[in-house]
Amino acid sequence: MNFQNQIANKPVLVDKEVTWDKTKVIMSKTDAFGTIEYANEVFVDVCGYEDYELMGQPHSIIRHPDMPKVIFKVLWEKLKNGENFHAIVKNLAKSGRYYWVITDFEISKNEAGEIVNYFARRRAVPQEVITNHIEPLYKKLWQIEAASGIEYSEKYLNGFLEEKNKTYVQYILELIYNQEKIENHSNHKTEEEKSFFSRFFSR
Repeated sequence: MNFQNQIANKPVLVDKEVTWDKTKVIMSKTDAFGTIEYANEVFVDVCGYEDYELMGQPHSIIRHPDMPKVIFKVLWEKLKNGENFHAIVKNLAKSGRYYWVITDFEISKNEAGEIVNYFARRRAVPQEVITNHIEPLYKKLWQIEAASGIEYSEKYLNGFLEEKNKTYVQYILELIYNQEKIENHSNHKTEEEKSFFSRFFSR
């Protein structure tokens, strides 16, 4: 069987979410160009590809067509400058289903200071954040890109963030933090017991 041809065929989109354990962390390692060098078992289970199908493939193998390109443009600009970046991303599983994650990157450099690897940790995003904030914003950016190109979706994104006086990272982390506070309050748990930041950013 020719696995390269199998992977080259894009999955048929299914408007259903992947069922997965959202307490788990999806991890991967890529080279400086975004080629996958490692994927943990959670990554494999959620995306539906086997290890041998993922190794050596561009990370865009799981990119969902609903994602506006401007988010990846900003992401790569930050990472290539050596800056960490958090992004909320809709990914595409082999089954054609989708799953939403927030990603935290760790950058690895060689002795010459050149970036050689990116380590990514991904966690689930509260559904309220996706439904009420991210999906409407991303849909608008996608529509602008389709009509006028990525240059104008970036201008719109910049204007959107300037109005809120926040960077993209500040905006999405605040959304998640506020949602966690609401959930913690309703569950009568302290932030320390169930904090998004302590769960997500702990090494």
